[in-house]
Amino acid sequence: MTQGLPQNLPSSDRQLGSDSVLVNRYLIQDVIGVGGMGSVYRARDLHFPNVVKLVAVKEMIIQTRDPQVRETIVLNFEREANILATLHHPSIPRIFDYFSHDERSYLVLEFVNGKDLEDVLSQSDTPLPEDQVVRWAIELCDVLHYLHSHTPEPIIFRDMKPSNVMVNQEGHIVLVDFGIAKTFRVGQKGTMIGTEGYSPPEQYRGEATEQADVYALGATLHHLLTKRDPRIETPFTFNERPVRKLNPAVSAEVEAVVATAVQYSPQDRFPTAIAMKEALISAGTKTGILSRLSSSIVNVKKEETIKPIWTFETEDEIRGGPVFDNGLLYVGSYDHNMYALNATDGKFVWKFPTDGGIVTRPAFSEGLVLFGSEDGLLHAVTARTGKISWTYTTGGPVRCSPRVAEGHLFVGSDDGYMHAVNVLTCRRAWTYDTGGPVRSMPFIQGDNLYFGCEIGDVLCMDFRGGIRWRFKTKRGVSSSPVFHKGAIYFTSLDGTLYAVDGKSGWAVWRFRMNKGSISTPCVVDNFVIAGSADGFIYCVDAASSKEIWRFKAEHQVSGSPVVHKDSVYCGAADGNLYCLEYRTGRLRWKFPTGGPITSSPAVYNDILYFGSADHILYALLV
Repeated sequence: MTQGLPQNLPSSDRQLGSDSVLVNRYLIQDVIGVGGMGSVYRARDLHFPNVVKLVAVKEMIIQTRDPQVRETIVLNFEREANILATLHHPSIPRIFDYFSHDERSYLVLEFVNGKDLEDVLSQSDTPLPEDQVVRWAIELCDVLHYLHSHTPEPIIFRDMKPSNVMVNQEGHIVLVDFGIAKTFRVGQKGTMIGTEGYSPPEQYRGEATEQADVYALGATLHHLLTKRDPRIETPFTFNERPVRKLNPAVSAEVEAVVATAVQYSPQDRFPTAIAMKEALISAGTKTGILSRLSSSIVNVKKEETIKPIWTFETEDEIRGGPVFDNGLLYVGSYDHNMYALNATDGKFVWKFPTDGGIVTRPAFSEGLVLFGSEDGLLHAVTARTGKISWTYTTGGPVRCSPRVAEGHLFVGSDDGYMHAVNVLTCRRAWTYDTGGPVRSMPFIQGDNLYFGCEIGDVLCMDFRGGIRWRFKTKRGVSSSPVFHKGAIYFTSLDGTLYAVDGKSGWAVWRFRMNKGSISTPCVVDNFVIAGSADGFIYCVDAASSKEIWRFKAEHQVSGSPVVHKDSVYCGAADGNLYCLEYRTGRLRWKFPTGGPITSSPAVYNDILYFGSADHILYALLV
């Protein structure tokens, strides 16, 4: 194909011109990068005529006449395609297509709208800010760990450098150009490949392990923090030009991390990318970098730009979380009504009145909406019409959200019992006397039922109502347990975030907060995130309880966080809904309401739904 090619070049050398169409599908718009073997183009995928879907088209021009060399080049390009096809990570572009055409091969990749770090650095008159570099470094450690942990075989990137790291419009890094990445086998050697200045000495000998990527990441950080290009320096001489000698504004703690990463001998470096990440987090905690990132308003969306796509007003506070099911959104209000709304536009569908405030989120089964009320009843309402199907009486207000499994509804009551009710017949299967009010939503894992109660106990029961173990805290547990990798996580009013072994009920670790909590944690990427009455949202390591970051809200955080994509959303008593990067705790934006937010938001189809004590249910496009 020659349409749009400069006519003074041989056809094999020419770039594709604007308005060229590859294989009747990809409309070339612009050249966004040029390499030694071809160009990278921004293109529009014409298979989506009603929307503008942009892609990056990476080209490889095969110029050699030697058939063996030609075959090797094509195999390497195919290897990049095959590696990318197995990777699923927010910091790695997705691959959409791979094909050959007119003696060229093409990869079609997710389009990253941003700049690479080499461009960012070249456009700055000074080294890049330490806070920003540390945040990017933590993200890079995460993506390297993902590659090094890849199954069935680890992947070594082998070419970490600023030009292979892009920053997208949201400020996150994306690792690009997997052309020389390779799977790793112990004892396997290859040719020297990489970029001089960034590659470690063993890579010159054809050896590449994950510590080679650690070295290259250290070299990249050194370049960003000092603005000294390692490609024009004598190789392996980072110890002769320490970071702080070139940029005294960098902390000694971060300098030490970089110095360890670029040690000549692999055994003197960090053994893994995760170990380097932990060192960066430790340095950031000691110097206050992480807290400054969490409180930073740089690149945060202005509040006035966050507009609801719709709102719905009830007659009293909304204390429970909304739930999406089959196109409808269900939410209870303290005005004694359960509402069903169209999730797309917020239009009223029906409401069902009770004789008490509704502070819980509903469950669904057999076409029924199931929820409790402070009138002491469990209500089963037909989801389509809002008509009552049955009610079940407990001995006290129901402030516990129900859970459904195996045809039964499990719910606690202020009468001090856990109730198991058959969904179809409304008959009680069993009750268990916990000794105090139960407001903790049960969590079901396998045939185990986990929940807390207001006397400070967390219980594990089976579906027949038998007790398996009981764990005691010092004060009430309103938080709902969550299960992750064999442990349950929950908070207590005694000011502690707990990890407890799911089988034995023995404590794995305890993390102290400054005040009590009723916030239900969420777990993502081995992070446990929860709020506290001390005004902080905490993120700790699920395995070790090490603090990763904390974010200070303007009042106590009684809401429960939820993670969607790379953000964590959590409401607070200050009336704000906070959006934070879940890896670093950096504030992206906050949305103010007219009252405290006490429940957990819900996210469906990239729309965030949450209620407030200002009586309003909000829908935000995220």
